[in-house]
Amino acid sequence: MPQEKNKKKSSKTKSKLHPRNIHRESYDFEVLVKSSPDLEEFVFVNQYGNTTIDFFDSEAVKTLNKALLKHYYDIEHWDIFPNYLCPPVPGRADYIHYIADLLGSMNSGKIPRGKKIKCLDIGVGANCIYPIVGSKVYGWTFVGTDVDYTAIKSANNIVRANPSLQGKIDCRWQENPRDIFYGILDKHERFEITICNPPFHASAEEAEAGTLRKWKNLTKDKSKKDQQYLKPVLNFGGQNKELWCEGGEKKFVKDMIFQSKHFSKSCFWFSTLVSKESHLKGFYKALQKVRASKVQTIDMGQGNKKSRILAWTFLTKEQQDRWIEMRWNS
Repeated sequence: MPQEKNKKKSSKTKSKLHPRNIHRESYDFEVLVKSSPDLEEFVFVNQYGNTTIDFFDSEAVKTLNKALLKHYYDIEHWDIFPNYLCPPVPGRADYIHYIADLLGSMNSGKIPRGKKIKCLDIGVGANCIYPIVGSKVYGWTFVGTDVDYTAIKSANNIVRANPSLQGKIDCRWQENPRDIFYGILDKHERFEITICNPPFHASAEEAEAGTLRKWKNLTKDKSKKDQQYLKPVLNFGGQNKELWCEGGEKKFVKDMIFQSKHFSKSCFWFSTLVSKESHLKGFYKALQKVRASKVQTIDMGQGNKKSRILAWTFLTKEQQDRWIEMRWNS
């Protein structure tokens, strides 16, 4: 990386991230470039003297993800098909760490680790980042599902390209977009937890409006002269199925809650991200209807964005203790 006199490395800590999240410190671009030289062409010093990349540039964002996954998670080969979602790794890692805490809270504070701990990622996407982080940090095994066949193909390509992931991640295509668990779970399979980052928007128009809001936030510190040359593109990518579905987050999560009842003995915990706090009241009512035995809401925060994890189980205390004894501590 070229050495510039006024280059400055920010030491800002992202204090809202989980305490175990390795990405709490600002990106160390010098270290990342040494690990992934392809990143160098995207790195520059901004007007404040900080080393950064252009987060409007989708290729720059993807290359940063590659560097992070290689340096911190030993992933040598990672790529996604064009126009698919390329989410920031720190936020994805946060969800994994919080659900690790949730599992640990059921086990006298000890986080269960190793391949016996199985996680179901609903909507794994083309990027496969949740399973990568969970398998690398905690040694868990994953099943990833998606209604998009091309996304599953991309995720499986990542697994096949990295020997360290093989046997730990299995990605399955959900043929029926109305189903979440049916057609995926074998009746004899057991999962410690399910995770999901649901489509937030209810229509393509709503997704586009969200993109415009994001663009305005990113450009608020730029001059009008600079803004006129920037187009409101979705810099993290994303296909329609990843960004919106009929009824949006509200309907998707309610459908998940009602369908989960039929798999109450297959999973210890069910969980999902919830973007809109106003949706929680309706989700709680749905969980009462299906008679969940325990419900937890875990607050999360990355930068200016606030979200939360909604988790529920149908197992009684006796069933929980038996599950832990047989699967975690045997």
